[in-house]
Amino acid sequence: MTRRQPPEGADRVDVPPSGASGDPSVGDGGISGTTDGDGPVGRHLGHAPHHRGLKITALVMTTLIVATVAFVGVQVFRLQSNVVTMPLNLAEGQESALPVDSSTDPLQILILGSDTRTGNSGDFFGDESDSSGEGNSDVMMLLTLSADRENVTVVSFPRDLLVPLPACVNPDTGRPSEAQELGQLNAALNEGGPGCTVAAINDLTGLSVDHFMMAGFTAVSELSSEVGGVEVCVQEPVDDEFSGLRLPAGTSEVEGDQALAFLRTRHSFGDGGDIGRIAAQQSFMASLARKVRAEGTLTNLPKLYSIADVVTRNLTVDEGLSQPAEILKIADRLKDVDLGNMAFVTVPVQPWDQDPNRLVIDEAAAAPLFDALREDRGLTEESAVPSAPSAPGTTPDPSDAPATPEAPAFDPASVPLLVVNATTDAGRAAEVQRLVLEAGYTQATTFESVPAETTLVVYGPGYDAAAADVATRFGVATPNVIADPGLVGVQVQVGADLATGSAVVVPPLGNELDGQTADQITCQASSGL
Repeated sequence: MTRRQPPEGADRVDVPPSGASGDPSVGDGGISGTTDGDGPVGRHLGHAPHHRGLKITALVMTTLIVATVAFVGVQVFRLQSNVVTMPLNLAEGQESALPVDSSTDPLQILILGSDTRTGNSGDFFGDESDSSGEGNSDVMMLLTLSADRENVTVVSFPRDLLVPLPACVNPDTGRPSEAQELGQLNAALNEGGPGCTVAAINDLTGLSVDHFMMAGFTAVSELSSEVGGVEVCVQEPVDDEFSGLRLPAGTSEVEGDQALAFLRTRHSFGDGGDIGRIAAQQSFMASLARKVRAEGTLTNLPKLYSIADVVTRNLTVDEGLSQPAEILKIADRLKDVDLGNMAFVTVPVQPWDQDPNRLVIDEAAAAPLFDALREDRGLTEESAVPSAPSAPGTTPDPSDAPATPEAPAFDPASVPLLVVNATTDAGRAAEVQRLVLEAGYTQATTFESVPAETTLVVYGPGYDAAAADVATRFGVATPNVIADPGLVGVQVQVGADLATGSAVVVPPLGNELDGQTADQITCQASSGL
């Protein structure tokens, strides 16, 4: 038989005839192998396992892809079956929000927590069977995501806030509620559902809210447990009989019912009212954001679906947000936002002149906030540049501080001055003490306290000039200079905003808005109630 010649330029391989000593199928030291034909076997013996390896790899990859698709399909179906929907906007004559792309457009989502427990003003106790099934908004937060994916703003609205309420058509009865010149914002939910609260927020802010999420009563309890607890901090021990919250001083992790109690207590923090509670809620959410970011939750698909399952089982949304894919798009937008650009603020308010227990919008202070939301601007974009901090143990450059005040009309040496260290730096009290000693406050002493975010100057009767002088030296804002009729002298609480240098670092949100960013760790002050 004539052997086929190899192509020109190819290496010629001579194959010994069958049975020859060179045949790889025989011989004591050869590699045994057979083929179906008469062709050579030894040279190409490795190709068959290679092909089998490719087939196995392809089979495994196909199996993984099918399993992943099946997993995603099952999860999406389960999430979809969890969701309950209600109308987005119930106002008579108010235009509905235009369709938005959840991946690329500016996005506003109203987050509501419904107060459905019967009993003492909705205070936490009992179990879900105690729910009446109806109620007011216990939490109202407007979440805004910027189109450039760089900023997140969460604006809290107090439940005691009075605002104009539009007439809303009840989806169950078809009858409209009466419009009110001033009505309590959290009562809008009871007029026809979350779509009525959306309508009121639209009128108040000039926005057109795109979506809403209303969380059921157990959402926080289950979510906090799903993420393994959320770290919170309190300055004094808390034992609140109304909410059931019990915490030692300092830092703790809360989950389940204790997480819910932390968010719902109206007695434990700040002024013992809604503003103190909102500050605690903002601190909790900032801590949750830090934990989720640190653990990579938003890029861990199984974990993300697990959390989404918890959320959707306790969630009522508008029709546009009913697809789980939309919620996952929002999670994708959040995963890369810098924590310093996540701002949690409270809408500026003031006591109502007819009832100090009710609040109304401080229109002058709120206008820049609403402008920023409408113009898709983050609240940290134009933050003041802080003075350069001095290294610990060194004398700060006087140029770091605000302009040195004129010589005071009092003798600093006559002022009892206590430097209270509320930072985490054990040596910080001595550094600040040295600064005030150099300014002539020769009676300055120090005291160690629990951490606090804000520097305060507190003064007793007759020491207002000294307090003003100290506040000017350290750049302490006027609202943080506080009179105490029971105090003798002046106290300076050195908070985290004065942890270094000789001047308070202006917070990213400035002094006009109450709140914090997600990268700030705050510790709640007791209300004393």
